[in-house]
Amino acid sequence: MADAPKNAKLTIGDESYDLPIHSPTAGPDVLDIRKLYGQAGVFTYDPGFTSTASCDSTITFIDGGEGVLLHRGYPINQLAEKS
Repeated sequence: MADAPKNAKLTIGDESYDLPIHSPTAGPDVLDIRKLYGQAGVFTYDPGFTSTASCDSTITFIDGGEGVLLHRGYPINQLAEKS
């Protein structure tokens, strides 16, 4: 049985908005804010993109703060040494 979809609720003033939560194979869950501007008329602010994913990848995982770069689950330095 598939897991039930997860959502977060954002309240701005008297209005509430449901935001989908996606769970990747590695790393923390993410909030899907694609419809936020269309529904609520607001943008998010994340200077330096420190908490923002800029793309969706099914084969790579990056955690710059921890120095982790995986390709298909393998550390990139291991792949470079073996190529």
